[in-house]
Amino acid sequence: MVPPSFRGLLLGFICSFALVAGADVRAAGSAVPDAAAADARAQLPSGPEGELIRYGRDLITHTRKYASKYVKAGMDCSACHIDAGTKPRGGSLLGIYAKFPQWNQRAKRFIALQDRLQECFLYSENGYAPPANSREIIAMTAYIAWLSRGAPVGQGFPNQGFVTVHAAAPPNKAAGAKIFAAKCAACHGADGQGNDSAGFPPLWGPKSFNSGAGMNTKMPAFVKANMPPTAPGSLTDQEAVDVSAYVLSHPRPKFDPNRVISFPSEPAKFF
Repeated sequence: MVPPSFRGLLLGFICSFALVAGADVRAAGSAVPDAAAADARAQLPSGPEGELIRYGRDLITHTRKYASKYVKAGMDCSACHIDAGTKPRGGSLLGIYAKFPQWNQRAKRFIALQDRLQECFLYSENGYAPPANSREIIAMTAYIAWLSRGAPVGQGFPNQGFVTVHAAAPPNKAAGAKIFAAKCAACHGADGQGNDSAGFPPLWGPKSFNSGAGMNTKMPAFVKANMPPTAPGSLTDQEAVDVSAYVLSHPRPKFDPNRVISFPSEPAKFF
């Protein structure tokens, strides 16, 4: 027969173990999102690998500075990928590496991450595609791989993609114009041309993204979760849809799908 004092001790141990086990289960359940946050905060490695990853981050943040020959728009990748791609719901790059290769509906083929980065230069930067073996593409790929450590292959990290927006009514550009004047013009200018010195990109016109860029369809979700910067998430779904319709109603560069893209040839010994 177990003495009462020992039974109390045993019961206390069992309860404590249950609490610890419960904590472990909760931690395991939250391990994936925590891994994304940890990747976002992690210190970059030292040595040549770290230099490459750092250069990839710099390319995302200051694209025009470090990849000027491939950019025609007056904006950097960070305009659509906030905080160098580490902000959930803000064009997050966390876990993205694990989701490639993937089927691309627009191209009607499976693409690698390098293809997707080249697309960004062609569409969002209205520019030129760097070669897949260029230091720019390799560095950006290395940086996104660094942000994807621990992400399940084929899935990536959860809760990183754009939010879902449900508007009760069709887009109203007139209502959107009023929202733009009240909530957006202070940063992007009444003429939508942005404020380069303050880091606010042009939303239309010759220096904005072109007609083929993903932001043409994803803007309401991006705006809903991230705009205005001083009060992200404060717009209703309808307001996000209306102001996006107003922005997208303005002229912008037209994407030419028939433009031939060619890359410099390399001798076989390069590979």
